[in-house]
Amino acid sequence: MRNIVKRLMILGAGGHGKVVAEIAKLMKQWDEIAFLDDNLELKEVNGYKVIGALRNYSLYRDKYDFAFVAIGNNKLRTDLINDIMELNIQIPVLIHPFTSISCNTQIGAGTVVMAGAVINTNTSIGKGCIINTSSSVDHDCIIGDGVHISPGVNIGGTSSIGNNTWICIGANVANNINIGRSAIVAAGAAVVRDIDDDMLVGGVPAKYIKKLK
Repeated sequence: MRNIVKRLMILGAGGHGKVVAEIAKLMKQWDEIAFLDDNLELKEVNGYKVIGALRNYSLYRDKYDFAFVAIGNNKLRTDLINDIMELNIQIPVLIHPFTSISCNTQIGAGTVVMAGAVINTNTSIGKGCIINTSSSVDHDCIIGDGVHISPGVNIGGTSSIGNNTWICIGANVANNINIGRSAIVAAGAAVVRDIDDDMLVGGVPAKYIKKLK
């Protein structure tokens, strides 16, 4: 029986893409990993070839049966994932081997869970999320699509976070908190009350700073 070669293309060769590629390598599921990036001067990043422009991902669908979007912008990342899904290209979940994830947790396609992260029981993580280094999501949380939980963030139990929201580095969210869509929680903030859609909040305790739309 012929061995099936599994190839992964990563959309985005910046800092986030480098971390994603390393996690993919550690998972030992792909025989070949390559980047797509719109910086046409890049030919190789950390030993991985840059094979073409990010916007031309559909041209590589016959050779690369897996794709992962490694772009920091939450909305752009989720939009690209949705477009790629329509091409029937497989979008994996990438999980660093040094994480702690409950077997009763659901994680959507295109999400990456980085080193030192903890996700506790009965939590749902949407597609295209970034659960960044040494962050934690406690029990019974609902995390929407395209959410970025930055390094060192702690999310208390039974909380919810809407699509495309960004919880910046070192912030903390108390138990039973609801955060809306496309919100931003500033670095180091302590969230102790609910946050509406499209709000920027910051401080300890976190307070309204401005409306984002």
